[in-house]
Amino acid sequence: MAGTRAAESRALDDGDVERLRAALAEGKPTPVWFTSAAVGVEAGQQAKVIAFDEPAEGDFIQVRPHGSRDVLTFSPAELTTVKPPARPKPVAVAPPPPPAPVAVVEGIEPGTAEEPKPRQRRQPQQPVEITVTLHSTPEGEWTVDVLVGKKRTVRWVPVPAGDVAKVGRLLPAEVGEAIGVAITTARERQLRRVEQLKAELEAAQRALRDLG
Repeated sequence: MAGTRAAESRALDDGDVERLRAALAEGKPTPVWFTSAAVGVEAGQQAKVIAFDEPAEGDFIQVRPHGSRDVLTFSPAELTTVKPPARPKPVAVAPPPPPAPVAVVEGIEPGTAEEPKPRQRRQPQQPVEITVTLHSTPEGEWTVDVLVGKKRTVRWVPVPAGDVAKVGRLLPAEVGEAIGVAITTARERQLRRVEQLKAELEAAQRALRDLG
């Protein structure tokens, strides 16, 4: 709880953001830690600043959590430059003694009384609304976002276009058609880009031969 309170009291301000920008520009990124306001990550976990989105509004600071290859985007309120205090080591607890032997009386099971009490039934869990959002860019890059109730459990994680196409074939025809159109359009866009690059390469090779 001490680490959480420290992180809450020192969320990034404008000065912190500018210092992080300057350090990143110099190739010396400053480590940051997640506050309790960060969604989908553990408060107090360390991260590395990768880039800044423009304009600097909402979630615009791109970071890579320690030990992960994913790049996530957060707001200043979800990050801090104050390192949380180290967590106390757990205290070893001796195991409880073994249970005493129980005498078995004919006709009565061990641990039961002459008048067994009825078992308490578990209350069924209430259903939770789950929202899954797929997003694609004109270049054909797909990401997925998942909300379980009001909690975001997955924040815009990259997804291969081939996997999205497989999922689209299992969904209603209108959804699959929309996904197919997006993938086809992105493929044609990339093909045109490849042809353009080939033409530029051939022109550069001709110029190089002329110079030689």
